[in-house]
Amino acid sequence: MSDLPTRIAITDEGPREGFQIEKECIPSVEKIRLIDALSDTGLKAIQVCSFVSPKLVPGWADADDVAAGFNPKAGVRYSALWFNRRGIDRALMQRQKLELTGTVHVVASEAFCVQNLGRGRVENLQKMREQTKAHLDANITVSKISVMAAFGCNFQGRVDTTDVLAAIRDGHVIASEADCTITEIALADTMGWANPALITRTVASVRSQWPDTAIRLHLHDTRGLGIANAHAGITQGVDRFDTTVGGLGGCPFAAHPGAPGNIATEELVLLAEEMGIATGVDLDALLAAGHLAEHVVGRQLPSALLRAGALPRVTYHV
Repeated sequence: MSDLPTRIAITDEGPREGFQIEKECIPSVEKIRLIDALSDTGLKAIQVCSFVSPKLVPGWADADDVAAGFNPKAGVRYSALWFNRRGIDRALMQRQKLELTGTVHVVASEAFCVQNLGRGRVENLQKMREQTKAHLDANITVSKISVMAAFGCNFQGRVDTTDVLAAIRDGHVIASEADCTITEIALADTMGWANPALITRTVASVRSQWPDTAIRLHLHDTRGLGIANAHAGITQGVDRFDTTVGGLGGCPFAAHPGAPGNIATEELVLLAEEMGIATGVDLDALLAAGHLAEHVVGRQLPSALLRAGALPRVTYHV
């Protein structure tokens, strides 16, 4: 077991991840309302939108309007997601408000690479070379490798750790060719195949190869093991997590309609703070944002903590 972190950094991706999968079109003003509410919770990082094809992800056809419309708060980093040059160009239009950092996106499952990105591994690596160059041409630093389907795939089955390591090496080759320094490796349980033992093994394997590189976990709660997997990551010393308020979201290309989304931000905050690990987040404000998210999407979200509420402050006198 690694030393527990004294603090964890949380990026809430609820707006971006959540609204991409909703069947009904969410008005831009409501998306902005949730982003602004999350800004007042103490969160230091929020992913606000996706600059992607509106044909493939119609829920983010209004990404430009949302990015232009939210009210940034000092001390909070706002980010977005994109996968091609068109997305970069759209993000650059919002550079004053968004923190633009480049990522080398690799996939541990060939089948999911085709399903999600419409291209195989070899073609994707070439696209990542082109995108890395586009980032650098736009003075966007590339410092992160993100591995999709790092723990398993609905279309291919279990993903071996050797495939994860190979995908990371592919990312490092691209970064090295462009003279970029990778400071973070993100491991995404895109389709909810992880379990605590697998998290432990995979994190240990990655750290053995790149001991000085920070590890981030992007966990989905598809099969109910999300918060247990987060605990496993924390016990391995992982201190960076992606979450979504209320458990919003899910991957639209994972063939899991109706499944829970990412681990709920408020549940990770509760877990960490009960373990004596700081988050800097006001849990009551975050729960209020979670209820707002439910109002925005018009349905109950998966988070159990939204139902139960925070632990009561009770003093028992004998």
